[in-house]
Amino acid sequence: MKKIIYIFIVALLFNMGACTDDFVELNESPYQVTDESLKQDFNNVGAFYPPMLKNLFGHQIEHNLSHDSWVRHLATPTPFVGGINNTTYYIRWNTYWNRIYGSIMSPATLVTKVAIAEDYPVFVEWAKLIKLLGMSRLTAYHGPVIYTKFGEEPATYDSEPVLYNAFFTQLDEIQAVLAANTDYTGLSKFDASYGGSIPAWQKLVNSMRLRLAIRLSKVDPALAKSQGEKAISDPAGLIETNGDNFMVSLYGAIFPPVTISFGWGDTRMSASMESILIGYDDPRISKFFDPVTENDLGQLPDISDHPNFPYKGIRNGAELVAKGDRLFYSNISSDFKTVENRRFFTAAETHFLLAEAALRGWTGAGTAQAHYEAGVNASFEDWGAGGAATYLANDTNLPIDYDDPQATGAINDFVNRITSTVAWNDAGSDEEKLEKIITQKWINAYTNSIEPWVDHRRTDYPKLPFNYQNDSNADWGVIPADDFLRRQVFVQSQRENNAASVAEATGFLGGPDEIGTRLWWDTGGPNF
Repeated sequence: MKKIIYIFIVALLFNMGACTDDFVELNESPYQVTDESLKQDFNNVGAFYPPMLKNLFGHQIEHNLSHDSWVRHLATPTPFVGGINNTTYYIRWNTYWNRIYGSIMSPATLVTKVAIAEDYPVFVEWAKLIKLLGMSRLTAYHGPVIYTKFGEEPATYDSEPVLYNAFFTQLDEIQAVLAANTDYTGLSKFDASYGGSIPAWQKLVNSMRLRLAIRLSKVDPALAKSQGEKAISDPAGLIETNGDNFMVSLYGAIFPPVTISFGWGDTRMSASMESILIGYDDPRISKFFDPVTENDLGQLPDISDHPNFPYKGIRNGAELVAKGDRLFYSNISSDFKTVENRRFFTAAETHFLLAEAALRGWTGAGTAQAHYEAGVNASFEDWGAGGAATYLANDTNLPIDYDDPQATGAINDFVNRITSTVAWNDAGSDEEKLEKIITQKWINAYTNSIEPWVDHRRTDYPKLPFNYQNDSNADWGVIPADDFLRRQVFVQSQRENNAASVAEATGFLGGPDEIGTRLWWDTGGPNF
């Protein structure tokens, strides 16, 4: 695979700027793009960065039918593979690994060599940052991954403690080079996110450090605190306003959930979104989802339990018979048909991270209430919703119970488990405050569900419903009826072709290579 990618990259580089040493000057076209002009415009390296950034996100089987479902943001009406698949805890698809290694790690490694040879230090660190962004997501799936020894034979895995220390060290290296080149403009042609602004990328570096620090706050509190405080105190700052949000361009492509929902009819609003957004009277619901529609018989889903909110979701892990039964449930918002980018890191997330950091006593974090409320306000602003002040003052509403009108009796129904209201209660316990923070963080992260999947495993918040249909078994590991899937197994190609390294990585897990084995930071212990 690496050889094929290398040949492709070399061929593309050749086509972009082939050497003309074999041609006499008289035979050169005056319109030919020369090696020297490519170097002057940075095209010899820059063209590879947009595809790497775009591939930070997966598509249907990598994201939508995996963690989008596991964390209860979206649900499918389609009974794939006889209704037994990833969404019911039986693994059928496991390909995000291939995207990250094939479309980020391999090209980033190759272009880094070119950038080093040409003495482009900022491009070197930009590639390093993109690799880190991708691998910080992939490790949230599997735990141990191949990173610091990528490209070596045999391909050996890093344990999670080694991996996260490498992340923090590399963030130091990236930030040092960026801080020394704040006026550098070489990225501008290739940077659809920040237009080449180095200070903006510096804020992302610090914000990523804070995200990873909070991720480790239970398993290694001392390391988490030191790294979190480093992120907070860095003079380059954090992503704290929506103008600094890290948005990844679609580069002219259609937003993938639009294809999955409107094109294929394979995803709809989740029952958990219905329960939480309607229960909290959340104005963001219309920014996230379309109202229900009529089916072919001119019928609407039964929404008599909340007639003022014409939305209906599907329970994750639902018992499904036919796809057409629930296609008239709420689709994603039609507004997504015209979006040009997607959220990777927003100001709202930063404020929720800082709110948790404040609960944990990290220096410089401010107060939990201030950042909690700033996070909700930033989220409303980012999603274009009004009424944040009224929403934040609501100290009575709770998420509602869910009824599936297309199923008989109690099939697919659930009773809400969340007992926390929206309004901040400073007299509450840290646990009660954390539940509010993580629940709002979960809502805000809609369409970017890897990190809320991390938070849910790490903290057990929000208190989401369990799968109705649980098809886990000894093939991939058993998930108890009152628990959730904890990880993705190592990919089959690695199991078959790199068995010794997979065996070592399984030892790093401290448990079997199964979907119920907790990752390092998912301790299962108390949050405080």
